[in-house]
Amino acid sequence: MTEITDLEQRITAALDRIRRGVEALEARAAAARSASAAPAAAPAADAARLADLQAELEDERIANAQLEERVKALKLRQDGRLAELEGQVLAQNGRFATLDGELQRLRQTSADLREVNARLREAVADEQVSPELVNSALKAELDALRAVRATDRAEIDAIVGELQPLIAESE
Repeated sequence: MTEITDLEQRITAALDRIRRGVEALEARAAAARSASAAPAAAPAADAARLADLQAELEDERIANAQLEERVKALKLRQDGRLAELEGQVLAQNGRFATLDGELQRLRQTSADLREVNARLREAVADEQVSPELVNSALKAELDALRAVRATDRAEIDAIVGELQPLIAESE
């Protein structure tokens, strides 16, 4: 962006110099017109100078138009890249939200598993193990294993999601 700003400043300065030159030339031409005793060679020199300044002004206008087109192209490219990066951030946030949800589920199933195992230990200590308690312990353990698997999958998806843009750039 500093290059664009520098170019705009240079163009503005050049246009100001040309404008001042044209104004000075017009002022001299007006003064020459008001003074009827001016020699005939001076208006011809002023006209040539005016033509030169107008040609410079036109060149600067063309350069300015070209620079404006370059600025527009750079802005479009930058906007496209920004939209791409925003999309990547949204996708990454989605992956991390999924991973966070799976981690929360894992924590809850682990807590449930610890609770059922504690009850099972107490029942074994009291020699009152019921089939329902063993069944609920096995169910809690299966839920915990599923939660671990889902968390691992979400973690893998997050890693793959981070690696895909890098792989695409290297190809």
